[in-house]
Amino acid sequence: MPLARFAIGEVVRHRIFDFRGVVFDVDPEFANTDEWYEAIPENLRPRKDQPFYHLLADNSETAYVAYVSQQNLIPDDSGEPVDHPAIGGMFERLDEGGYQLKELLRH
Repeated sequence: MPLARFAIGEVVRHRIFDFRGVVFDVDPEFANTDEWYEAIPENLRPRKDQPFYHLLADNSETAYVAYVSQQNLIPDDSGEPVDHPAIGGMFERLDEGGYQLKELLRH
């Protein structure tokens, strides 16, 4: 099974769709519902045996939570902040463009 390529607080971009987000959780392999998986068009459906990332995501229209397979993510090195209302409650922005979990949320 592949290891997680992205860390919590890292900013990533989707390979196909025009959105980016901050990683706030990682599943070592697919851990969502069958209904969610089946809703993905078959030609775009990712393998289940890879890490999946929970993202605080934004695009040009809205902010939302996304669940994305590792194969569909690339690093985002734009240095631009992600515009999601939940980020301020969970993360502190780092100078180099990523995010770090706030002290109270670290285990």
